Amino acid sequence: MIEVNDLSKRYGEKLAVDSLSFAVRPGVVTGFLGPNGAGKSTTMRVIMGLDRPTSGQVRVNGRSYARLKAPLQEIGALLEAKAIHPGRSAYHHLLSLAASNGIDKGRVLDVIDMVGLSEVARKRAGGFSLGMGQRLGIASALLGDPRIVMLDEPVNGLDPEGVLWIRNLLKSLAGQGRTVFVSSHLMSEMALIAEDLIVIGRGRLLSAGPIAEFIAQASTRSVRVRSPQAASLGGVLVGEGVTVTNTEPGVLEVTGLDPAEIGERAAAAGLVLHELSPQEASLEEAFMELTRDAVEYHATAGALATAGRTN
Repeated sequence: MIEVNDLSKRYGEKLAVDSLSFAVRPGVVTGFLGPNGAGKSTTMRVIMGLDRPTSGQVRVNGRSYARLKAPLQEIGALLEAKAIHPGRSAYHHLLSLAASNGIDKGRVLDVIDMVGLSEVARKRAGGFSLGMGQRLGIASALLGDPRIVMLDEPVNGLDPEGVLWIRNLLKSLAGQGRTVFVSSHLMSEMALIAEDLIVIGRGRLLSAGPIAEFIAQASTRSVRVRSPQAASLGGVLVGEGVTVTNTEPGVLEVTGLDPAEIGERAAAAGLVLHELSPQEASLEEAFMELTRDAVEYHATAGALATAGRTN
């Protein structure tokens, strides 16, 4: 388990993390989300002991990272895929990590095979593509067979096969009861793998809990209703606390009523329904709604138009 308690981190005048508290539980994939500049990378660096907190504390399986007797066997992390010596082969990079952490060298070949780098294991890592570098970084994180796996943008540079592989790997690790903590900007991918979410903005916690609850709380639910008698149906449904919008011919979007209530009102009025579908915002829509006031770097349509004219 990862426990972050009242964590703050300041770089000069910049407060990167502000009184942040959350816990990452074992047995599920937990997504770590936030706009650029939200403090995600800083938080991960503090967890790994790469930065010292200004205040507060972080615990990895009940201890600070510096007090772990066998760090790679407790937590494996990918924070920067290219943080390796470019002249060293993938095999020797992993072998040096294994030797310095008391890990059997047989495990090196196991993780190389696991991440699909067997054919290039003896080649210099400096010549690796971005995707191959990601695979080597993930191999480093898995080398100690750790109880906690923490990955920052793990699918960056991976092809579709690689994305599917990492998706299944993370789910498998969580299924084994491990703690899996993943930061990513790819909302579509996070929606497929995460069960819990930690969302931060400007260094502060915005939301923590199951992904389904996050989407429900951060978005307005509606029901898509299709009927050949849509105009009449709209008159039956509209009322206090209920909004009915005619989105296209024969189709209504209704908020303030659940599908059962809509169906009952339509039946009582003798009106025909061809479709009655609950509509829920996507993770991306819910994220944008929650973090719109926490975005540090804004692009504007005017700026994009200007860029288009000058290029």
